[in-house]
Amino acid sequence: MQISNRGLRTNDRIRAPKVRVIDETDQQVGIIDIENARQMAVHAGMDLVEVSPNSDPPVCRIMDYSKWLYQQKRKLRDSHKKNPHHNVALKGIRLRPETDKHDLEVKLKHAREFLEKGHRVQFTVFFRGRQMLHKERGYAVLEQATEMLQDVGKPDQTPKMAHRRLVMVLLPRSG
Repeated sequence: MQISNRGLRTNDRIRAPKVRVIDETDQQVGIIDIENARQMAVHAGMDLVEVSPNSDPPVCRIMDYSKWLYQQKRKLRDSHKKNPHHNVALKGIRLRPETDKHDLEVKLKHAREFLEKGHRVQFTVFFRGRQMLHKERGYAVLEQATEMLQDVGKPDQTPKMAHRRLVMVLLPRSG
């Protein structure tokens, strides 16, 4: 047997003169010398695996090591298949204070789809030049968006100005 990636020593690679042994039925055998432990493993048709090398004396388990390695790899592989990580992304919707009614409806339709999928949606209203004199138009656009999406989303916090942008984040409603 070889040393695995985890560094577990098996059979002849175990160096300690005495070890604490746990048999194949998970019963503690006690502290015995290494040769007797190896004989028990051979008699059971399994491997002697050092599971806790830093304890005094080291703890060894009698088990089918190759089967155990296979099961660990399979668990790791299956956990990725069954449970793909659902990344909650921050989706961005860009608006202007003069965004037309129809354009706004199209953008809000996309925002609704994002919220229904469980993503957060960030609305950003960009101001250019003299539009900065009429920030209330940007707030009105965001208020209208909040009202139209209130059944699927709720505001994370009130809209905030950041230089020439007005930003608001909607969170998906749970349930």
